[in-house]
Amino acid sequence: MNQPIIQLNNITKRFPGIVANDHISFEVERGSIHTLAGENGAGKSTLMNILYGLYQPDEGEILIDGRPVRFNSSKDSIACKIGMVHQHFMLIPKLTVAENIIVGQEPGSALKVDRRGAEERIRTLSETYGLRIDPARRVSELTVTEQQRVEILKILYREAEILIFDEPTAVLTPQEIDEFCRILLDLRANGKTILFISHKMAEVMKISDRITVIRLGRVVGTVEKDKTTVPELTRMMVGRDVSLERRDRRAFTGQSSLLELKNLRYSSAGVRKLNDISLTLRSGEILGVAGVDGNGQEELVQAVCGLIRPDGGQVLLKGRDITGESVRARKEAGLGLVPEDRHRDGLVMEFSVAQNLILGLHNHREFAKSGVWLDFPRIQENAGALREGFDIRCADVDAAAGTLSGGNQQKIIIAREASRDPDVFIAVQPTRGLDIGAMEFVQKTLLEQRDRGKGVLLFSLELDEILSLSDRIAVIFKGEIVDIVDAAGVKRQELGLMMLGSRAAAEEGREAHA
Repeated sequence: MNQPIIQLNNITKRFPGIVANDHISFEVERGSIHTLAGENGAGKSTLMNILYGLYQPDEGEILIDGRPVRFNSSKDSIACKIGMVHQHFMLIPKLTVAENIIVGQEPGSALKVDRRGAEERIRTLSETYGLRIDPARRVSELTVTEQQRVEILKILYREAEILIFDEPTAVLTPQEIDEFCRILLDLRANGKTILFISHKMAEVMKISDRITVIRLGRVVGTVEKDKTTVPELTRMMVGRDVSLERRDRRAFTGQSSLLELKNLRYSSAGVRKLNDISLTLRSGEILGVAGVDGNGQEELVQAVCGLIRPDGGQVLLKGRDITGESVRARKEAGLGLVPEDRHRDGLVMEFSVAQNLILGLHNHREFAKSGVWLDFPRIQENAGALREGFDIRCADVDAAAGTLSGGNQQKIIIAREASRDPDVFIAVQPTRGLDIGAMEFVQKTLLEQRDRGKGVLLFSLELDEILSLSDRIAVIFKGEIVDIVDAAGVKRQELGLMMLGSRAAAEEGREAHA
């Protein structure tokens, strides 16, 4: 067997009150894609930050090509030809692609930077690895996936042989994820060694050679991709069986209409964002909205929730026209919302768990005496009940929401909205950025709302999530509904074509299921 390019021996890292990495050991083979899998908070990012020199271990050793090394900074790891692409990009928007890539390593003299030479080298790298990026463009003009390519080119420019990717697909659409996986496979084909941090099983199984699973700071095991299964990996990650497959659900007859959208139209800056959108959400169903990001989903959510006023059409909630009503009035009428950005729109991060659990409810008599004075004992009692009922894991309900994991923050929002007992539950990217255990809990809660006779309008870029949760699926493309199909009968390939605007695929699907 060849000498491993990376050996981690008993790496231990402690922070106040927690052991983030507990005697972690594993090896990485040269020219392979080695995935580090585990739930949020398992210690994956801490370990990779140690390998990149951002943290120093309290115990243990790192060997690169069999030679012990100690990294006191990222400069030391870069000198050993290690590069890292972080989840949050580190680019300067005002500079060009080339300027971002060469910063700190400008070619030429102190008096004159050889920009042309740098751009030519970057073009060559871009073509070699199929990254397709113009080095002369400004970063501010790039899409998210193009910015990620710039980060990859930045470490390739520094001649990195070991590439670390920390949750690189968290901000990408399904189509962009497929393209990113192709890029990683091309990098491996060109001899690069890749350490890939993820908890998304589909991509882990698609590109990995070997997978090391970490749980609660310890290595559970390392397995060959071809000798394991998704159920086995999720069991290793979570410590129990987890199912994200389509589940049995209660059957409803004579379903009433809860939410009706009639010919909604909306334009912004002269561009038509919604074009005669008509949908009906019935009691006891989950209606999924599928589409490539940027095809009107955001505007549709805003129009339903009252954040924008449509140019035409109606929004009816249980037969009542709420098109001109405020956000608060819509919530009081029976609308619940799990927003896409939980930090910006769902929580006040500095507020306690208890306070966040009554946001928007603070003027209700249940929590405010005479509708004015907050009833703190009742607020604490409510928080305790919801903490237990929705498995919100926190030190206590007085802890700031910002100190909790993403999954537990999402549970706060879902618990608060469910406690209002809404008739219509709007969930926008409800599992984005969550690990598999939290994802299962959120999906289970949405199904419970559905089985209680509520209507759930689900917006998700995760096609697997749409297929496993929905009863019907509305496909949106360029602000129009291409078709509405039965989730149990539609094929993934048909949906994908419809998401790209193919009405022919919609017609074929209807004929096949007729």
